[in-house]
Amino acid sequence: MCKLAKVFARLGLFSLTVLITQITFAQSQQSTVKFPGIGRNATPAEVLAWDIDVRPDFKGLPKGSGSVQQGQVIWESKCASCHGVFGESNEIFTPIAGGTTLEDIKTGKVASLGDRKQPQRTTLMKVPTVSTLWDYIYRAMPWNAPRSLTPDDTYALVAFILSLGEIVPDDFVLSNTNIADVQKKMPNRNGMTRNHGFWSVSGKPDVNSTACMSNCVKFVQIGSTLPDFARNAHGNIAEQNRLYGPYRGSDSTKPPLEKLPGSTGEGLAHAADTHAAMTKGPAALFKNENCSACHAPNAKLVGPSIADIAAKYKGQSGAQEKLMAKVKNGGSGVWGAIPMPPQSQLSEDDRASLVRWVLTGQ
Repeated sequence: MCKLAKVFARLGLFSLTVLITQITFAQSQQSTVKFPGIGRNATPAEVLAWDIDVRPDFKGLPKGSGSVQQGQVIWESKCASCHGVFGESNEIFTPIAGGTTLEDIKTGKVASLGDRKQPQRTTLMKVPTVSTLWDYIYRAMPWNAPRSLTPDDTYALVAFILSLGEIVPDDFVLSNTNIADVQKKMPNRNGMTRNHGFWSVSGKPDVNSTACMSNCVKFVQIGSTLPDFARNAHGNIAEQNRLYGPYRGSDSTKPPLEKLPGSTGEGLAHAADTHAAMTKGPAALFKNENCSACHAPNAKLVGPSIADIAAKYKGQSGAQEKLMAKVKNGGSGVWGAIPMPPQSQLSEDDRASLVRWVLTGQ
């Protein structure tokens, strides 16, 4: 009887183990059972590829280091064309450095932010956390080749930027081990408030909306318009259009103009044709490589328009090879003082296709 009891006990334990295993497996497959054939769990490697943000407590910051001197070399080759040699350029983006003082570094609040005579708000005036600088540069810069910088490159560039604001000395080496100490010197570290809904789940939200629960097919386009009394109050905004960046002036005359002064119907048609072509072939390459950030179809932005380039080099012998070299190596002086950064990441075939499309539209 004793042996028989042990056998039953072992059978019971085995059955319990099988039951637990089945329950665990069923729970892990719950989403698959509920939505069969849709999706799968992300692998650890896939999660790691997306989990790249660096937080204010420096969680997510990779190991590495870089000196101010190393950062200056990288800056001049990859960053100065848009931001200026000393981060002072105002031609493409607002300046990186300027507007902060040694007193701001002590207090942690930038005094010039409250001065209405301050002409611009630079990056170092606004950003409260050094992790924000590191994270943004690592993920989004350079503009024409994001994610091409190594962690050491990024440490060096951040060190150089901080040296421009006299936050660190010229011989400083920034690393994952001393970046928390640098945070204590950020000029606007005490300038950020968390007393609003964005930082508190239970707090009052910054914006309010009503969720659509039925008949939600119709798309709502959110926009803004000028009231009649304000239209053209300071002249037509479109004629005062800034030549770069995402914000452009709109036609504010009353009634609105059919076309801007100086433009032609052919030019507008060419722009429309070019836009329609931007979904395939070399035109898609032009867009995907961010060429469109500086070159528009039929209007000057940071650089010349596609139409102007085609007109300038029309019929010139060797134009294809000359422009391919310029795309690869960068250059300046032909269309103005602002240099074009090198696009060395493009293959020879892509450069040839891109330049041919700009010159001929094909």
